[in-house]
Amino acid sequence: MSTRHGLLSLLLATVLGAGGCAQLPPDTGSPLASQLNTPAPKPARGVPEPYGSVLEPAGSHRAQEMTIAPEKLRGSLRPDDKAPAERVPRILARGRLIVGVDQSNNLMSYRDTVTGDLRGFEVDIAREIARDIFGDPGKVDFRFVTSAGRVPALQRGDVDIIIRSMTVTAKRQEQLEFSLPYMVAHTRMLVETRSGIRSLDNMAGRTACATRGSTSVEWVRDRAPEADILITNNWGDCLMALQLGQVDAIVTDDALLSGMKAQDPYTAIVGEKLSTELYAVGVASGNNGLVRQVNSTLQRIRSDGTWDDIFDEWLGQYLPRPTLPPENFRDEPKGQAHG
Repeated sequence: MSTRHGLLSLLLATVLGAGGCAQLPPDTGSPLASQLNTPAPKPARGVPEPYGSVLEPAGSHRAQEMTIAPEKLRGSLRPDDKAPAERVPRILARGRLIVGVDQSNNLMSYRDTVTGDLRGFEVDIAREIARDIFGDPGKVDFRFVTSAGRVPALQRGDVDIIIRSMTVTAKRQEQLEFSLPYMVAHTRMLVETRSGIRSLDNMAGRTACATRGSTSVEWVRDRAPEADILITNNWGDCLMALQLGQVDAIVTDDALLSGMKAQDPYTAIVGEKLSTELYAVGVASGNNGLVRQVNSTLQRIRSDGTWDDIFDEWLGQYLPRPTLPPENFRDEPKGQAHG
């Protein structure tokens, strides 16, 4: 077995073998959800493309909103001096925090195939939030959600918070509440080292991969209109498609690409920084007490060095430590619920 095929086998085992954590119902509200029952075309070699993927022909969709400039962000809610029992009484009474995460984003949120534990940068952020609520970082119930299922999961009440590489956008700010940003990333590309591809300008007549419901789909539509897009359910599927020669590049944030590159040394992160993406914790609208609770944790881990330690452990080998934007708070309308 070649080294490359061995890496692919390990990735398949990681993605297909993940279990022991609840999987939320698939999102049906996405414009592409109706296409899920139509398998993507098979490549010439006859290997089926990832389950549930959709191949979008070049130029068939106009780009929608992508990201939002940091200075245009709506402020989050300032932490108050109340205890968790006042901010989040229902969560405290339940005895655990329910968090929506990914299950296969290496370095960010993934299941360790040796120990079976869920690990990663975003997993550790979730545990710090639980630490401040319960005094115990282990009191977390992780639920797996897709990119497209993040907002619906909050709106249905399936989870308390989402920590899943969720970029703050103007549209999402209308649908839910966001915490202070906990990560700054930049949209770039992952390609095979010998591909000759160095930017989206090289993608005409080729195929890019991005996940359903991500801002990356819009970046490809906007900056590489002559490229087809394979739209998948998760980033692990994109990496397998790249390794099988079904796509030529993966377009997403460098934090996620770093995890993929760590799994496959035959790949490289290339291209200009297309955007600055701010990841924040998603919370259902009206749950202001929970937003304040999350922000109090984010303030703590930024000030006491915990955030630096978490970043260095998971991403420090691949990315320079980013500077998080200044805290930006807004006044809370009176009469809002506290969760």
